[in-house]
Amino acid sequence: MKRSLEQLQAQVLAFRDARDWKQFHNPKDLALVLAVEVGEVLDLFRFQSPAEIQTKLEQGQLPELATELADVFNLLLLLAEASGIDLAQALDEKLAELDGRYPVERVKGRKEKYTEYRD
Repeated sequence: MKRSLEQLQAQVLAFRDARDWKQFHNPKDLALVLAVEVGEVLDLFRFQSPAEIQTKLEQGQLPELATELADVFNLLLLLAEASGIDLAQALDEKLAELDGRYPVERVKGRKEKYTEYRD
């Protein structure tokens, strides 16, 4: 079942509110926990080459990745709400900014930072 970002955020907030956890969810603490969860994602890849990781992903040997990404996404939605940020709008604005920095005709297939090829 596909759900919109707004539906997912509503689900996360309903879960939080049913447990009366909003009182514990301030931007600082949510950001700290988000960093911890991102670290858990990184830990799944530590000491492995990109090829080893890709093989494990293709063979379904990293089932924890879905759980850790869900933790990150959950906290990201909570942090956005606690900070008064509309994530869909923020993403639209960021993609527009990146489109200006990285026009397809100049960067396709390249990995350099935008400052290395700007006129």
